[in-house]
Amino acid sequence: MYKAVIFDLDGTLLDTLDDLKNSVNFAMRECGFPERGIEEVRRFVGNGVKKLIDRAVPDGTSAEAAAAALDSFKAHYAVHCEDMTAPYPGIIEMLDALRAEGVKTAVVSNKIDSAAKKLCKKYFGDRLMCTVGDIDGRKKKPSPDPIYAALDELGVRAEDSVYIGDSDVDVLTAKNCNMDCIGVSWGFRSREVLEAAGAVRIAADSSELLEMLRAKSGIDEEALSKAAEWCNNGFTKTKTNKIEGI
Repeated sequence: MYKAVIFDLDGTLLDTLDDLKNSVNFAMRECGFPERGIEEVRRFVGNGVKKLIDRAVPDGTSAEAAAAALDSFKAHYAVHCEDMTAPYPGIIEMLDALRAEGVKTAVVSNKIDSAAKKLCKKYFGDRLMCTVGDIDGRKKKPSPDPIYAALDELGVRAEDSVYIGDSDVDVLTAKNCNMDCIGVSWGFRSREVLEAAGAVRIAADSSELLEMLRAKSGIDEEALSKAAEWCNNGFTKTKTNKIEGI
């Protein structure tokens, strides 16, 4: 088992898309811009709120108008970030299972640090040992800097940890940290996007993700079972030294 499991937040642990869309569209209305649909906002997220708003405003928008839209978004989201947000199915149970097995858990997100901490505290309580969001003066994912900050707080090495996320940004982040990575296909990006980014292991739900974390290296459980059976009975039943199935 890994010593630490670090998660992305939006699209991985929490379904935040509706609240993000509502705050984006509040900002668009305030600034006189066209509103955006849910699938558009899904494509826009992943690189922090400034990039989200830069993508949401019309092409050719001035820097000043984009900054005003960003301020409107931040003010609205600070109040409404919990309206429709909820953990994905099975996430709470998975975090409880990891804690019971002695695994340290954390979140590293490109969400504003105060919002990330607020949401993690509300929905996960003390299940996470630390939450690292976006702060001024530190590079965002896919830079390894926020991951290293979490690893320092956890007291765990990158080689003993895994990063889990739903986007190509998350896959690249893990690569930049020389960490194992597991993608999840229930979030804001498709399995095809994750595979194109280089993800090898992709979980379809929280139970499959927990199985992958426990297996760690993709051990062939059937072959392992055969080996155990042979070790228990083989010496008395056969003289062969061959272990079938391995």
